[in-house]
Amino acid sequence: MKFEKPSVSIADQIALLEARGMAVPDHAHAAHCLQHISYYRLRAYWLPFEDIAPTSGGHKFKDGITFDNVLDLYIFDRRLRLLVMDAIERVEVSLRGSWAHHLAMKYGPHGYLEPALYNRPDRYAQAFAKLIEDLDRSKDTFIVHYKSKYDDPEHPPIWMTAEIISLGQLSMWYSNLKNRPDRQAVAKTYGLDETIFVSLAHHLTYVRNICAHHGRLWNKQVTVKMIVPKSPASLKLAMNQASQGRIYNTLAVLGYMMSIVAPGNHWRQQLVELVNSCPLADPAAMGFPVDWKNLPAWK
Repeated sequence: MKFEKPSVSIADQIALLEARGMAVPDHAHAAHCLQHISYYRLRAYWLPFEDIAPTSGGHKFKDGITFDNVLDLYIFDRRLRLLVMDAIERVEVSLRGSWAHHLAMKYGPHGYLEPALYNRPDRYAQAFAKLIEDLDRSKDTFIVHYKSKYDDPEHPPIWMTAEIISLGQLSMWYSNLKNRPDRQAVAKTYGLDETIFVSLAHHLTYVRNICAHHGRLWNKQVTVKMIVPKSPASLKLAMNQASQGRIYNTLAVLGYMMSIVAPGNHWRQQLVELVNSCPLADPAAMGFPVDWKNLPAWK
């Protein structure tokens, strides 16, 4: 099929929304939002407000829907992404430190580069090639200093490289460790089994990338799922086994992880306040269980 949809001016975009039943009382404000956010990005946030159209392929909004409703949902999702990114950042920094410290203490500053430590040679080769690329590109003072002062070993110790690799690369290095006790030693820091933690690191990389690229998060169908933890008991009680493809379980795990890496934080409280602030963001669409506010994790 040939794509034949025409480009549409902002004024005509507003007219189209009104023709479909959306109230747009302030055209200047709507035009500003469409200019700086875009019609296509906002479209993902008015889909929940669409009704069954009278004609096939048509579009019609539910009665009473306004442009501000869409904008409120968009702002909610933006705030949710920022909150999630805050938690993932802290978890990532902690994981870098735990991974680097364990391997440094057990195998020495440069032991992490020994291929025999890893299960799959192809994944090791891929991770090592990416590490060299990151090192060559890095302008960080500590990397530049190492290169200028030392030539043996050629590459920096693990506590330096841990600071420049991405969460995705860190997840690859960790998950490819051959010896389960090594993986378990890192996971134990967070009270989790290594199988769960490998899955979680991969999942958080996926979620982080959504947030970093400003994608819709609140009701997204998550494709890179994590294994739902069955322990510790406090985390198990917070999980929703019936909704593993939504963001709720991620939020529950992040709340648990934040209690470990940042004791005394108010992240869970901030999340509850955020959800309460936007009635249009249906918690069920995010995977929240009906009684979630009564669970100990959220009190």
